[in-house]
Amino acid sequence: MLVDDKYLHFEKIKIESPDEIFFLADDAKGFAKQSVKNIPNPQEQIKSMVRAIFDHSDFNLLYRADANTVAQTTFENRAANCLSLSIMTYALARHLGFGARFQHVEIPEYWTRREGQRILNSHINLQIVPKQNRAYVELTRQGFEVDFDAQATRKHDKRSLLSESQVIALFYNNKGSDALLRRDDLRAYAYFRASYLADPRQAHLLANLGYLYRLNGHYAKAEKAYQLALHIDTNNLTVWQNLALLYKHVQQEEKAAEILTRLERKRANNPFYHLSLGETAFEKHNWDSALDHYRKALSLDKTLHEVFFGLAKTYYELGKLKRSEHFLQLAYQKSRYQEEANVYAAKIEFLRRQMLSATTS
Repeated sequence: MLVDDKYLHFEKIKIESPDEIFFLADDAKGFAKQSVKNIPNPQEQIKSMVRAIFDHSDFNLLYRADANTVAQTTFENRAANCLSLSIMTYALARHLGFGARFQHVEIPEYWTRREGQRILNSHINLQIVPKQNRAYVELTRQGFEVDFDAQATRKHDKRSLLSESQVIALFYNNKGSDALLRRDDLRAYAYFRASYLADPRQAHLLANLGYLYRLNGHYAKAEKAYQLALHIDTNNLTVWQNLALLYKHVQQEEKAAEILTRLERKRANNPFYHLSLGETAFEKHNWDSALDHYRKALSLDKTLHEVFFGLAKTYYELGKLKRSEHFLQLAYQKSRYQEEANVYAAKIEFLRRQMLSATTS
């Protein structure tokens, strides 16, 4: 699966060790101890620690998709994505003696855009349980779920436990994805290789390795990576799409078309799929098609601020400023973070000034 001979000198890339990923310096350890000081009840200690983390992280501004950092760096920067924040919280909880477990949350397939590329999103959170009280035997210990993107998680979403090695693989995968977006293919290979060695049984990690191989012309290896990913998870639609794109690239059009037809049927009721199609149409200045896809996404889910913003920016391009303002207001109302709300508020103010200028001129 690995092709070390195609990426010479990859071993010179510094890869964080597992100990480095979870390491905490004295300031972070002191912060953890201070957060539970003079609180005897273990469950209240967990609540106090989590509140302190949210306060420390300046939660309204903390989320950065590209902030894939180790625990100590996350603590110092006070900003990261959900994986890095979960790693930091896990390390803090373990330092205090709590039980902590990572959970993978199965959310609908959806993508965000970074540097012109579509990125498939996944989500993890934490379950923290109190210290074992040796004074008596507890039949059960109530766990606390800590989620740094609670809006992405619904109560009915399936959870599954992740081991430390699986989380380490996810961390390496994120670092590799960052490098790939910069087209630093050697660094991307070094991190994807480390991810694969940490846990060779995660389908989306294999898919990223396959995507790198396709970009670099290693088509047979790319197909093998995708096939192995599908052997692990035959229902992974993103892997199927990557395989179809590979087949199109090597002129196996019939195979590609058969896969893409099946995918379209399966994704028909996914609002994020239509949101993604709307974004693609918008980028091509196909305003009518963009509106159709955004409206379809809205009919499936009326909670997504991204859909309202898609409608707002499309109506702006069509010169329908009142409609644009209407949907900007709705995007503002549905925003999950203060940072998002601030962006929408600024756009609303700009649009209002523009409308006023048009009226008075």
